[in-house]
Amino acid sequence: MGVHDAENPVLLDRSEGVAHITLNRPDRLNAMSDAMLDRLVDVVAEVTADEQVRVIVLTGAGRGFCVGGDLDAFSASGDAEPVSRGASIEKLHRHMRTSELLRSSHAVSIAAVNGACAGAGLSLAAACDLRVSSSAAVFRSAFVDAALSGDFGGTWLLTRLLGESRAKQLAFLNQKVDPGTALDWGLVSAVHPAETFESEVRDLALSLAKKAPRALAGLKANFSDAARLGFSEASAIEAERHVDCARTTDLVEAANAFLERREPRFTGS
Repeated sequence: MGVHDAENPVLLDRSEGVAHITLNRPDRLNAMSDAMLDRLVDVVAEVTADEQVRVIVLTGAGRGFCVGGDLDAFSASGDAEPVSRGASIEKLHRHMRTSELLRSSHAVSIAAVNGACAGAGLSLAAACDLRVSSSAAVFRSAFVDAALSGDFGGTWLLTRLLGESRAKQLAFLNQKVDPGTALDWGLVSAVHPAETFESEVRDLALSLAKKAPRALAGLKANFSDAARLGFSEASAIEAERHVDCARTTDLVEAANAFLERREPRFTGS
Protein backbone atom coordinates (compact mmCIF):
# COMPACT_ATOMS: atom_id res chain seq x y z
CA MET A 1 0.00 0.00 0.00
CA GLY A 2 3.01 2.27 -0.09
CA VAL A 3 3.16 5.34 -2.32
CA HIS A 4 5.55 5.06 -5.28
CA ASP A 5 4.35 7.71 -7.74
CA ALA A 6 3.56 11.15 -6.38
CA GLU A 7 2.30 12.34 -9.78
CA ASN A 8 -0.33 9.61 -10.11
CA PRO A 9 -3.58 10.29 -8.18
CA VAL A 10 -4.54 6.59 -8.13
CA LEU A 11 -2.06 3.74 -7.80
CA LEU A 12 -2.67 0.16 -8.90
CA ASP A 13 -0.77 -2.97 -7.94
CA ARG A 14 -1.84 -6.50 -8.87
CA SER A 15 -0.43 -9.69 -7.40
CA GLU A 16 -1.66 -13.13 -6.33
CA GLY A 17 -5.21 -12.41 -7.45
CA VAL A 18 -5.45 -9.17 -5.46
CA ALA A 19 -5.70 -5.68 -6.97
CA HIS A 20 -4.60 -2.96 -4.55
CA ILE A 21 -6.01 0.45 -5.48
CA THR A 22 -4.58 3.38 -3.53
CA LEU A 23 -6.01 6.91 -3.62
CA ASN A 24 -2.86 9.01 -3.79
CA ARG A 25 -3.31 12.62 -2.71
CA PRO A 26 -1.97 12.26 0.82
CA ASP A 27 -1.34 15.99 1.25
CA ARG A 28 -5.13 16.52 0.81
CA LEU A 29 -6.21 13.44 2.80
CA ASN A 30 -7.01 11.95 -0.61
CA ALA A 31 -9.73 14.47 -1.38
CA MET A 32 -11.22 13.79 -4.80
CA SER A 33 -10.06 15.94 -7.69
CA ASP A 34 -11.37 15.52 -11.24
CA ALA A 35 -8.05 13.92 -12.20
CA MET A 36 -8.34 11.42 -9.36
CA LEU A 37 -11.94 10.54 -10.23
CA ASP A 38 -11.18 10.15 -13.94
CA ARG A 39 -8.30 7.83 -13.12
CA LEU A 40 -10.23 5.94 -10.42
CA VAL A 41 -13.19 4.98 -12.57
CA ASP A 42 -10.82 3.78 -15.31
CA VAL A 43 -8.73 1.73 -12.86
CA VAL A 44 -11.78 0.15 -11.24
CA ALA A 45 -13.24 -0.65 -14.68
CA GLU A 46 -9.93 -2.27 -15.63
CA VAL A 47 -9.61 -4.50 -12.58
CA THR A 48 -13.28 -5.49 -12.47
CA ALA A 49 -12.96 -6.71 -16.07
CA ASP A 50 -9.91 -8.82 -15.20
CA GLU A 51 -11.00 -12.39 -14.41
CA GLN A 52 -7.66 -13.04 -12.70
CA VAL A 53 -8.49 -10.47 -10.03
CA ARG A 54 -10.44 -12.13 -7.24
CA VAL A 55 -10.16 -9.43 -4.56
CA ILE A 56 -9.98 -5.63 -4.76
CA VAL A 57 -8.53 -3.60 -1.90
CA LEU A 58 -9.33 0.11 -1.92
CA THR A 59 -7.35 2.31 0.47
CA GLY A 60 -5.72 5.72 0.80
CA ALA A 61 -2.15 6.95 0.96
CA GLY A 62 -0.87 8.68 4.07
CA ARG A 63 -3.15 9.50 7.01
CA GLY A 64 -6.49 9.43 5.21
CA PHE A 65 -8.74 7.03 3.35
CA CYS A 66 -10.66 9.75 1.50
CA VAL A 67 -12.40 12.86 2.82
CA GLY A 68 -14.67 13.21 -0.21
CA GLY A 69 -14.61 15.94 -2.82
CA ASP A 70 -11.87 18.57 -2.77
CA LEU A 71 -13.76 21.65 -1.62
CA ASP A 72 -11.17 23.91 -3.26
CA ALA A 73 -12.91 23.06 -6.52
CA PHE A 74 -16.16 24.55 -5.18
CA SER A 75 -14.73 27.77 -3.79
CA ALA A 76 -15.76 30.95 -5.56
CA SER A 77 -12.93 32.07 -7.83
CA GLY A 78 -14.70 34.10 -10.48
CA ASP A 79 -12.29 32.71 -13.06
CA ALA A 80 -13.86 29.35 -13.84
CA GLU A 81 -15.89 28.88 -17.00
CA PRO A 82 -19.56 28.20 -16.23
CA VAL A 83 -20.60 24.57 -16.66
CA SER A 84 -24.15 23.62 -17.57
CA ARG A 85 -26.27 21.56 -15.20
CA GLY A 86 -26.50 18.79 -17.77
CA ALA A 87 -22.74 18.61 -18.25
CA SER A 88 -22.20 18.55 -14.48
CA ILE A 89 -24.66 15.69 -14.04
CA GLU A 90 -23.10 13.73 -16.91
CA LYS A 91 -19.62 14.07 -15.41
CA LEU A 92 -20.80 13.04 -11.95
CA HIS A 93 -22.66 10.03 -13.37
CA ARG A 94 -19.44 8.89 -15.04
CA HIS A 95 -17.43 9.23 -11.84
CA MET A 96 -20.16 7.50 -9.80
CA ARG A 97 -19.79 4.40 -11.97
CA THR A 98 -16.99 3.52 -9.55
CA SER A 99 -19.56 2.57 -6.90
CA GLU A 100 -21.62 0.58 -9.40
CA LEU A 101 -18.54 -1.30 -10.67
CA LEU A 102 -17.43 -2.23 -7.16
CA ARG A 103 -20.87 -3.65 -6.40
CA SER A 104 -21.40 -5.48 -9.69
CA SER A 105 -17.89 -6.93 -10.09
CA HIS A 106 -17.23 -10.64 -9.65
CA ALA A 107 -14.35 -9.69 -7.33
CA VAL A 108 -14.87 -9.20 -3.60
CA SER A 109 -13.96 -5.63 -2.63
CA ILE A 110 -12.46 -4.50 0.67
CA ALA A 111 -12.36 -0.89 1.84
CA ALA A 112 -9.22 -0.65 3.98
CA VAL A 113 -10.10 2.49 5.92
CA ASN A 114 -6.75 3.66 7.25
CA GLY A 115 -7.75 7.19 8.32
CA ALA A 116 -10.32 9.94 7.74
CA CYS A 117 -13.29 8.65 5.73
CA ALA A 118 -15.95 11.20 4.86
CA GLY A 119 -18.38 12.36 2.19
CA ALA A 120 -17.97 10.50 -1.08
CA GLY A 121 -15.09 8.63 0.55
CA LEU A 122 -17.61 7.10 2.97
CA SER A 123 -19.91 6.33 0.04
CA LEU A 124 -17.08 4.49 -1.76
CA ALA A 125 -16.27 2.52 1.37
CA ALA A 126 -19.95 1.59 1.67
CA ALA A 127 -19.94 0.38 -1.95
CA CYS A 128 -17.30 -2.22 -1.09
CA ASP A 129 -18.32 -5.69 0.08
CA LEU A 130 -16.26 -5.51 3.27
CA ARG A 131 -14.95 -2.62 5.33
CA VAL A 132 -12.08 -2.97 7.80
CA SER A 133 -10.89 -0.08 9.92
CA SER A 134 -7.62 1.08 11.38
CA SER A 135 -7.75 2.27 14.97
CA ALA A 136 -6.74 5.67 13.51
CA ALA A 137 -9.82 5.95 11.28
CA VAL A 138 -12.78 8.28 11.73
CA PHE A 139 -16.04 8.19 9.77
CA ARG A 140 -18.27 11.13 8.90
CA SER A 141 -20.97 11.89 6.35
CA ALA A 142 -19.90 15.57 5.92
CA PHE A 143 -22.29 16.35 3.06
CA VAL A 144 -24.80 18.49 4.92
CA ASP A 145 -22.13 20.78 6.40
CA ALA A 146 -20.70 21.25 2.90
CA ALA A 147 -24.17 22.26 1.63
CA LEU A 148 -24.40 19.09 -0.46
CA SER A 149 -26.97 16.29 -0.52
CA GLY A 150 -24.71 13.29 -1.22
CA ASP A 151 -23.39 11.24 -4.11
CA PHE A 152 -21.70 7.96 -5.08
CA GLY A 153 -24.75 6.05 -3.86
CA GLY A 154 -24.07 6.75 -0.20
CA THR A 155 -27.69 7.26 0.86
CA TRP A 156 -28.85 3.97 -0.71
CA LEU A 157 -25.82 2.05 0.55
CA LEU A 158 -25.74 3.35 4.13
CA THR A 159 -29.48 2.78 4.57
CA ARG A 160 -28.95 -0.89 3.76
CA LEU A 161 -25.82 -1.20 5.88
CA LEU A 162 -27.03 0.64 8.98
CA GLY A 163 -30.80 0.87 8.70
CA GLU A 164 -32.74 4.04 7.91
CA SER A 165 -32.64 5.54 11.40
CA ARG A 166 -28.88 5.17 11.87
CA ALA A 167 -28.13 6.32 8.33
CA LYS A 168 -30.19 9.48 8.86
CA GLN A 169 -28.49 10.10 12.18
CA LEU A 170 -25.10 9.89 10.49
CA ALA A 171 -26.15 12.13 7.59
CA PHE A 172 -28.26 14.82 9.27
CA LEU A 173 -26.17 15.28 12.41
CA ASN A 174 -22.83 14.84 10.64
CA GLN A 175 -21.41 13.25 13.76
CA LYS A 176 -17.93 11.78 13.89
CA VAL A 177 -17.98 8.02 14.30
CA ASP A 178 -14.94 6.35 15.83
CA PRO A 179 -13.84 2.81 14.86
CA GLY A 180 -15.40 1.20 17.93
CA THR A 181 -18.78 2.75 17.20
CA ALA A 182 -18.45 1.84 13.52
CA LEU A 183 -17.88 -1.77 14.58
CA ASP A 184 -20.89 -1.69 16.93
CA TRP A 185 -23.09 -0.27 14.18
CA GLY A 186 -21.96 -2.84 11.62
CA LEU A 187 -20.37 -0.23 9.38
CA VAL A 188 -17.08 -2.16 9.56
CA SER A 189 -16.41 -5.83 10.23
CA ALA A 190 -13.10 -5.45 12.07
CA VAL A 191 -10.82 -2.85 13.68
CA HIS A 192 -7.06 -3.38 13.72
CA PRO A 193 -4.26 -1.40 15.40
CA ALA A 194 -2.77 1.21 13.08
CA GLU A 195 0.67 -0.40 13.47
CA THR A 196 -0.46 -3.75 12.02
CA PHE A 197 -3.28 -2.53 9.77
CA GLU A 198 -1.57 -3.05 6.41
CA SER A 199 -0.47 -6.58 7.22
CA GLU A 200 -3.94 -7.49 8.54
CA VAL A 201 -5.57 -6.22 5.34
CA ARG A 202 -3.02 -8.04 3.20
CA ASP A 203 -3.66 -11.32 5.02
CA LEU A 204 -7.42 -10.91 4.66
CA ALA A 205 -7.19 -10.17 0.94
CA LEU A 206 -4.87 -13.10 0.25
CA SER A 207 -7.04 -15.50 2.23
CA LEU A 208 -10.09 -14.48 0.18
CA ALA A 209 -8.15 -14.68 -3.08
CA LYS A 210 -7.36 -18.35 -2.34
CA LYS A 211 -11.02 -19.34 -2.14
CA ALA A 212 -12.95 -20.85 -5.04
CA PRO A 213 -13.51 -18.00 -7.53
CA ARG A 214 -16.91 -19.13 -8.78
CA ALA A 215 -18.15 -19.62 -5.23
CA LEU A 216 -17.04 -16.11 -4.26
CA ALA A 217 -18.59 -14.57 -7.37
CA GLY A 218 -21.78 -16.58 -6.91
CA LEU A 219 -22.18 -15.55 -3.29
CA LYS A 220 -21.65 -11.91 -4.20
CA ALA A 221 -24.21 -12.14 -6.99
CA ASN A 222 -26.69 -13.73 -4.56
CA PHE A 223 -26.35 -10.78 -2.19
CA SER A 224 -26.81 -8.33 -5.08
CA ASP A 225 -29.98 -10.14 -6.12
CA ALA A 226 -31.23 -10.02 -2.53
CA ALA A 227 -31.19 -6.23 -2.71
CA ARG A 228 -33.31 -6.05 -5.85
CA LEU A 229 -35.46 -9.19 -6.15
CA GLY A 230 -38.24 -10.83 -4.22
CA PHE A 231 -37.56 -14.00 -2.24
CA SER A 232 -38.90 -16.52 -4.77
CA GLU A 233 -37.02 -15.07 -7.74
CA ALA A 234 -33.79 -14.63 -5.79
CA SER A 235 -34.04 -18.19 -4.45
CA ALA A 236 -34.53 -19.61 -7.94
CA ILE A 237 -31.38 -17.90 -9.23
CA GLU A 238 -29.51 -18.89 -6.06
CA ALA A 239 -30.33 -22.55 -6.79
CA GLU A 240 -28.96 -22.25 -10.33
CA ARG A 241 -25.67 -20.80 -9.13
CA HIS A 242 -25.36 -23.42 -6.42
CA VAL A 243 -25.79 -26.26 -8.93
CA ASP A 244 -23.29 -24.63 -11.29
CA CYS A 245 -20.71 -24.48 -8.50
CA ALA A 246 -21.45 -28.11 -7.61
CA ARG A 247 -20.46 -29.13 -11.15
CA THR A 248 -16.96 -27.61 -10.96
CA THR A 249 -13.65 -29.33 -10.34
CA ASP A 250 -13.15 -26.86 -7.49
CA LEU A 251 -15.88 -28.71 -5.57
CA VAL A 252 -13.95 -31.96 -5.97
CA GLU A 253 -10.78 -30.20 -4.85
CA ALA A 254 -12.54 -28.81 -1.77
CA ALA A 255 -13.74 -32.29 -0.79
CA ASN A 256 -10.33 -33.89 -1.36
CA ALA A 257 -8.55 -31.16 0.57
CA PHE A 258 -10.94 -31.62 3.50
CA LEU A 259 -10.42 -35.38 3.57
CA GLU A 260 -6.65 -35.03 3.19
CA ARG A 261 -6.47 -32.25 5.79
CA ARG A 262 -4.65 -29.80 3.54
CA GLU A 263 -5.26 -26.39 2.03
CA PRO A 264 -7.28 -26.54 -1.19
CA ARG A 265 -5.82 -25.29 -4.45
CA PHE A 266 -8.64 -23.78 -6.47
CA THR A 267 -8.33 -23.04 -10.19
CA GLY A 268 -11.73 -21.59 -10.98
CA SER A 269 -12.69 -24.50 -13.19
